[in-house]
Amino acid sequence: MPVKTSKAFLTVLGVPEKPHISGYSSPVMEGDPIRLTCKTSGSKPAADIRWFKGDQEITDVEKKQERDSNGKTFTVVSVLDFRGDRKDDGTVVSCRVDHDSLNSTPHIATQSLDIHYTPTVKILPSTPVPQEGQPITLTCESKGKPLASRSSSITGLAPEPVLWTKDGGELPDPDRMVVNGRELTITFLNKTDNGTYRCEATNSIGKNSAEYILIINEPLFTTTIIPLFTTATVKTSVTITPRSTSSVSGTKDPNAYPGPAAPDHALIGGIVAVVVFVTLCSIILLGRYLARHKGTYLTNEAKGAEDAPDADTAIINAEGSQVNAEEKKEYFI
Repeated sequence: MPVKTSKAFLTVLGVPEKPHISGYSSPVMEGDPIRLTCKTSGSKPAADIRWFKGDQEITDVEKKQERDSNGKTFTVVSVLDFRGDRKDDGTVVSCRVDHDSLNSTPHIATQSLDIHYTPTVKILPSTPVPQEGQPITLTCESKGKPLASRSSSITGLAPEPVLWTKDGGELPDPDRMVVNGRELTITFLNKTDNGTYRCEATNSIGKNSAEYILIINEPLFTTTIIPLFTTATVKTSVTITPRSTSSVSGTKDPNAYPGPAAPDHALIGGIVAVVVFVTLCSIILLGRYLARHKGTYLTNEAKGAEDAPDADTAIINAEGSQVNAEEKKEYFI
């Protein structure tokens, strides 16, 4: 029988060591450069290193690998460079190592960032439209790191102390302008309070400020004018309802003051006005009627001529025996 042989090729994977991050020193000032280095050794073939800031992967990194002293495994190094920013404060940066030997369970090293920065400041008024005679509270909201010693907040809010000024100087009226922590309260506004109010917050890194321009508006009052005399034109009829006020069209005035019922003399005045109006109209109509109906009358010379059969007889029978007498007319003016 001939001899049969077979071959098998064995590949041994080198499991990478757990990575570690170096090069970070806490805290970091905002704007300072940060260089983080992630390193892992003993991988065969060479492992893959990826960077993440929170859940977002960072691709702009520097990578290099070198063979270990045994000549079989590799050491992989990846470097991440960026500048400190206040939005990265508290963010976790992670270095992730992927390799075939890890069975889809990568090695991960993490580093939390501690960024110090100057406060950010903004002023919030208690009312959007300040009015004369009313109070107002201006709240100075600030966020910075580290916090001042007096601050009890753990979220980075309200580094104290804060400084309030008006138009570049001290507050002019401490009795009305009360400062309580980050709040400035003006108990009673008047025109002299118009101006620019400034809030300045400070921590160990630096200081920052915000401004608010206060413009006081006139107070809003509703004025109702009730006329003593009312003149109206009556076309057909007038209906007077006691203890109620309405417009000519029957729609209630929405701006009318909801007060007590009108006094009795208003009703009497309305009745007198209607009577006077009707009387004047009657006099005018009667005058026009009499002017258009003129009376025709005969003079004394024409009396007795009504029953004459002809003109000659009428002349003879007329009183005064006047010939060619003309008819006389009288007019009432």
